[in-house]
Amino acid sequence: MASQLEKTSYSQETLKILEATSQNNNFLLSGGAGSGKTYSLVETINGLTSQQPLARVACITYTNAATHEIEHRASNDSLHVSTIHDFLWSSIKHFQQELKTTLIELINDEEQKLFKVLTQEGEPEVIVSIDNEVQYKDYLKLRSGIISHDQVLILAHALFAKYPKLCRILNDKFNFILVDEYQDTSPLVIAILLQHLSCTPRRNIVGFFGDAMQSIYDQGIGNLDDFKGDGRDKVTEIKKEQNRRNPTSVIELANKFRTDGLAQTPSDDTSAPNMTEGKPIVGSAKFLYSSNPDVQAARDYLNWDKSTPQTKELNLTHNLIATKAGFPGLMRIYDADKILEYVKRIRDYIKTDEPDYLIEDKSFGQVIHEIQAGKEGKILAKVTATPGQADYISEHPDAYQAALHTPFKTISSIYIEKDMLIDDQKADQSMLGGGGTTRDHLIKHLHRIQTLIQLYTLGNFNDFLRSTDYKIDSHAKKVKLKKEIEELSQSNGKTIEEIIELAHIKGLVRKDDRLLEFQRTKGYIYEQVCKIPFKEFQSLFEYIDGQTPFSTQHKTKGREYDNVLVVLDNGKWNKYNFEAFFTGKGKDTVIERTSKIIYVCCTRARRELAFFYPHPTLEIVNRAKLLFGDDNVINLDPT
Repeated sequence: MASQLEKTSYSQETLKILEATSQNNNFLLSGGAGSGKTYSLVETINGLTSQQPLARVACITYTNAATHEIEHRASNDSLHVSTIHDFLWSSIKHFQQELKTTLIELINDEEQKLFKVLTQEGEPEVIVSIDNEVQYKDYLKLRSGIISHDQVLILAHALFAKYPKLCRILNDKFNFILVDEYQDTSPLVIAILLQHLSCTPRRNIVGFFGDAMQSIYDQGIGNLDDFKGDGRDKVTEIKKEQNRRNPTSVIELANKFRTDGLAQTPSDDTSAPNMTEGKPIVGSAKFLYSSNPDVQAARDYLNWDKSTPQTKELNLTHNLIATKAGFPGLMRIYDADKILEYVKRIRDYIKTDEPDYLIEDKSFGQVIHEIQAGKEGKILAKVTATPGQADYISEHPDAYQAALHTPFKTISSIYIEKDMLIDDQKADQSMLGGGGTTRDHLIKHLHRIQTLIQLYTLGNFNDFLRSTDYKIDSHAKKVKLKKEIEELSQSNGKTIEEIIELAHIKGLVRKDDRLLEFQRTKGYIYEQVCKIPFKEFQSLFEYIDGQTPFSTQHKTKGREYDNVLVVLDNGKWNKYNFEAFFTGKGKDTVIERTSKIIYVCCTRARRELAFFYPHPTLEIVNRAKLLFGDDNVINLDPT
């Protein structure tokens, strides 16, 4: 087999993969950033189908975008490509009796938080039957048997663990199952593929492609160290060490960040992007620091053209970006509202300390007055705003007055978070397969308006006409539509409320029932958002659409740019600690998580890379000199 394979034009890594599969071994291709793992995946698919023309190959990926790319690059009648969620759902959806039985068990399992069905009083409800067919939708309605993105993996894992016949059917259906970006895959999926499927007499072969150092999402398996080795539920590791993306300065730095023993080298392919005139591009990797936290000093020093999409400034959180990118007011409402925090403080107190207190038909203000009456000392403190909440209230008196007059039952049921505004995990990753958006209905409505404006501005008139609610049945209507959209496009300092009303009145984007329901149930949020200038939402829209030089460090995974500036500011996120990374003093899990995000950021750069660290200690500067070299560590403070 080996001699036959060597006659082909396959890469050495692919030859090793095909050798492993010929011996019925599962395999793992470990490749660092820029190594061309997708190329190896496509080459492996072609190799497997050439060797075994009748073999059926499933390739499962993390995102819809990756699915489309693989389908485009490896079209084959024997190949089935889908997202992980779609793959698992298609494997279980026809077994309705087993689905209902298992779903009911999960709903009634106290340990399963994602399957809770609650009574009107907020208590867990026991479900004894599901009348409807179990379905997978972009919303959740467990009583009716409707599950969503977060439930699919758990439900599939439970089914494969409980019913061996499902394992037999899947083994018979596909000879090979290939997993792209395995490090981001749930441990439940790994258990299905390597443990449950191996318990049947006939066994398919599972292959994994990815990089343990790029496992920056908490829900992923991270690495397959526990499965490496020989045996039916083990994997043979094959390393891909060449780097086709990064200049040598970045490769050398990134190798110092890796903790798994994989050391990358520049590609020996003279046509690789990181080669010029047959030689590797050197590039640069610098560590900039200052006692001034303003990143502008770093921008001035680097003097990169930030108008180009090939220059990116990476921050750890959206909060650190919001002001720079022009949407601080919206971020405050969705991620920093301490009035709602105070509402929750009161609600939790009532639930635990005064459960018989009646909140019906009472405003938040009335509840505060009655709950605080007669209390003093530590008891009064429990129902009084904390210092941070009090500061927020004094800074936003209008919002607090609106909250005081809102029915307590209404305002205490409001749940808000930044994902409803940013929709980061799904929108930023080209839609995770089968997930649907997490944006709330107000933000969705605003996206419809701005998308319409953008389609018209860019001259995409066919999509514009399909997207508007405006009905055209005459030439006069068409002329009027042009006038209406041009007037809407010129927001001229209008508020979000004014734009919503204008789009509705003109018939361009009409208010629908979902928006009106949002206004009724989350009026406290709706009224605050409506006062924000529409320009802020347009800035948010541009940021999400990748039209600004700013990005979160997580969002940039899988992408690459000529120039990359990484801002080393934790942003009060205690899951990461840049100081601990440089000093080695801190929780091992935090240091490991931080090292991975730094590695991902580092390896985005195709030409120039810079890190900016505000207020570093001498120990951090000295450590930076060991990593970057003395000449590449720059003090930006005036001398």
